[in-house]
This record gives sequence, structure tokens and C-alpha cells, in this order.
Amino acid sequence: MAMGVKRAKERRIPIEEEKMEKVDLSGLSLDILPNPSINIGYISKLDLSNNNLQSIPESLTARLLNVVVFDVHSNQIKSLPNSIGCLSKLKVLNVSGNLLYSFPKTLENCRALEELIANFNKLTKLPDTIGFDLINLKKLSVNSNKLAFLPLSTSHMTNLRVLDARLNCLRALPDGLENLLKLEILNVSQNFQYLQTLPYSIGLLHSLTELDVSYNKISFLPPSIGCLKNLQKLDLQGNPLILPPADIVEQRLEVIIEYLREKMNGNNQSPTKKSWFGKLAKYKTFNGSTGNGMRDQGGFLMSDYRSIDGLASPRYVGMLSPRRLFSPRTYFTRD
Repeated sequence: MAMGVKRAKERRIPIEEEKMEKVDLSGLSLDILPNPSINIGYISKLDLSNNNLQSIPESLTARLLNVVVFDVHSNQIKSLPNSIGCLSKLKVLNVSGNLLYSFPKTLENCRALEELIANFNKLTKLPDTIGFDLINLKKLSVNSNKLAFLPLSTSHMTNLRVLDARLNCLRALPDGLENLLKLEILNVSQNFQYLQTLPYSIGLLHSLTELDVSYNKISFLPPSIGCLKNLQKLDLQGNPLILPPADIVEQRLEVIIEYLREKMNGNNQSPTKKSWFGKLAKYKTFNGSTGNGMRDQGGFLMSDYRSIDGLASPRYVGMLSPRRLFSPRTYFTRD
């Protein structure tokens, strides 16, 4: 008898999964959403993009309990409903191309979120504690906004792979940047006269493959960038660089990395630079000898350095601590 019940439960699982709907209401020039014709709780993907929506009803998001992908890009939305925090299964949230000035604090309750895409809005800040709860976030794309700073809690997003904050008003990158050990792509280009320096901690992002800092006002590139062994693309154009000098910047990526590495290994480090040697050694970025057995007087040289050709353009873990649903053209695709 018990075995029969178990098998019945096993048979019901795929049936429930088949009920999950992918609903596409994009590009219908909708100003408001009509009444639903199905149980909203069965929707796993809802696409409301490319319409004329100015708001999302609180009652709608409160009932999207199984939604995994929620796409509302290219509308006229000025604020997200507080009930967005009810979306506990949300993995992809795309709100690009709207009129958002901020996010509701309840967004932090979407702890399953893996991609937050909010390009081309009017964001002036992100929630201060956003990084403490959205620790599963892999992609944060907030380009083309008016952000002056990224919250310090960003350094707790230890699963982050992509951080795109270009075309903002960034003055600096957040402290604790070195804790984003899985970060592969960092784009802070075109913050123009606002971004003038990069932190030395950038040299600890050992997974970084693409770094774009073009069109800022950076005069001195941190020599610690020479420690980025996996870097494949580096864009420095449009900066008034003194270090590295122009004749180095114009050469291949391997030449720039080698130059910065030599600067990092030099004897004339400032106290600020010296303070990073302990951390760099801890992450085994440096050792005491070169490949030919020579030892630098400072005792720190990069081990296993491998050149990469090509110049291309583009937590701190708190140790204490996201067809046609309602319209007459109703159309569904099942998972």
C-alpha cells in the first residue's frame, strides 16, 4: 500500500510540471493588463516587454509564486511593486528600458535571483544591503543609469560573474572588491570625468577575463592588474594614462601585463602598495623566485606567468554574517 502511494506521488510530479506556463505578452502596445484567463500561479515565465505599461499591479506579482523569469523591459514603468519580494523562485528579472529611479527594498527577498538586468533607467542608487541577501546573483547589469556608487554590500555577491556598470556617474568601486573571486567580466567604462582611480584590490580578481575601463579619467592603472593571469581582454582607451605610458598601452595585452607586473615587483612601492603584498601572496599570486631561479630583492615575483595575446576593447563573505496570457490571442507553450 505504501509503495503504491509513493508511486502515485512520483507520477504526479511531471504532471504538475507540465502545467507550468510560459506566457508571452510582448509587443502588444498594452497600457494596462487585462484580466487573466488562467491561474497565474502556474506561470513560470512572463514576458511583458515592449509595451506601454506604466506600472505592474501589486496583485499580479503577489500571485506569481512560481515565476522564474519575469521580463518587463522597454515599458514606461516608474516603480516596481513591493510585492516583487514574494517571488521566491525568481531567477531572472529584466527591467531594462524603463523609468526606474530605485528598487523597492523587498527585492532583497528574491534570494534565488541569478540575473538582475536594469540597463537604461534613471537609477541613482541601489539598495544599500542588496548584496547581503542576493548572494546567488551571477549577473548584475546596471549600465546607462545615474549611479554614483555601488553599495558596499556588492562585495558579498560572491557568485557574481558579470558586473556591468558602464555609462553611469561612478566615483569609485566598492571596498571589498577582492572578494568577488568568481567575477569574470567587469565593465566600468564611460563613467567619464567621474571615475579617476581603480583600487589595488582589482589585482585579486583572479577569475577576471575581461576588464573594460575605457573612457574614464584614470591616470594611473594599479600595477596589481599585472597579477590577472586569466585576463584576455583589456580596454584602456580614452583615459589620460600616465602609468602605463602611451607607448606601452598601444601594444599587445601581454606587453601591458608584463609592464604592470614588473612595476608591482619593483622596489619603490608606496605603503599602500606594500599593504597588498600580503594578500597577493596569500592568494599565491606571487612567490619568491622567477622561472629562471632569480629572486627579486623585494621577495615577490609572479609565478607561472603565461602571456596572452591580443588587446581587445570592450563574500568578502561576511565572516560574522527572477503567448498571450490575457488577450484574445491567448497562446501557451509548456515546459
